[in-house]
Amino acid sequence: MNVSEKELKKHESDYSDSAFWDKLKKFAKKAGVKVVYKALQLYYALKSPITPAWAKTVIIGALGYFIAPIDLIPDIMPAVGWTDDLAALGAALVTVKLYITPEVKSNAKDQLKSWFGSINESELD
Repeated sequence: MNVSEKELKKHESDYSDSAFWDKLKKFAKKAGVKVVYKALQLYYALKSPITPAWAKTVIIGALGYFIAPIDLIPDIMPAVGWTDDLAALGAALVTVKLYITPEVKSNAKDQLKSWFGSINESELD
């Protein structure tokens, strides 16, 4: 699945810190470790002072898409409902990969461990 930059741009207004955390807290287990890890990496990169404005715009669009109640494949559909979110998050990660620092990854993994307990790090990439 390919989520276009235009599609991500449409969802910038869906993003807020509180909406992001609400979505994760509500759906983390259903979305799974891989989706949550990608979302957390983007979130921590967004908060990083080294991430430039253009990259933050990409991140906000992807996280807005993740948060949006209506997207290409509804999240309530078992097994496939998160594939479009994973594609949007993955596309944004590729675009801003220079700003996914070891610190960003560490923060994301720490948050994952607090929610999921032990994690198999080989499943994350």
